[in-house]
Amino acid sequence: MAKQILVVAAIAAAALVARPAAAQFSLGSPGGPQRLELGAGAFDITPSLRKDAGTQGDFRGEYHFGDMLWIISPMAGLDVTTKGGTYLYGGFGFDINFTPNWVLTPNGAVGWYQHGSGTILGSWFEFRTGAELDYKFDDQSRLGIAVHHISNAGLTKVNPGEQSVLLVYQLPLPW
Repeated sequence: MAKQILVVAAIAAAALVARPAAAQFSLGSPGGPQRLELGAGAFDITPSLRKDAGTQGDFRGEYHFGDMLWIISPMAGLDVTTKGGTYLYGGFGFDINFTPNWVLTPNGAVGWYQHGSGTILGSWFEFRTGAELDYKFDDQSRLGIAVHHISNAGLTKVNPGEQSVLLVYQLPLPW
């Protein structure tokens, strides 16, 4: 009987401790500012035997419009690689706030890709899916890591799909 009471007490204590943490979880960032994101990292990080494949530097500029459709936030951006590849895109994401400071943002986009002298993805029309994990500071700026996959979803015979990983910084805009 004492063991059962101890187990029930432990479960009750865990539930009381977990309640404040659960209250921190929220979706979207209502009232959050529009943001400019700048990032640097690597594109085509997956090993491949293809002649055109190879890791390249990747630089990103991305504009986040803030929550406009319930919890959905539109974005538009440009990735440029050190081998002259460019990806101009637009898409949507939404914030999952685990605490007031830790934010996960799954997102997806579509856009125009040209490979320069780098990785051939098989189409000018490419999809991008991925997520960012950011630390949000009190001034609403964010520092985090973005991981994405770019693919044409089988629209052409050539569809290697590639991954990128970038360190990103978002600064809030005053308007």
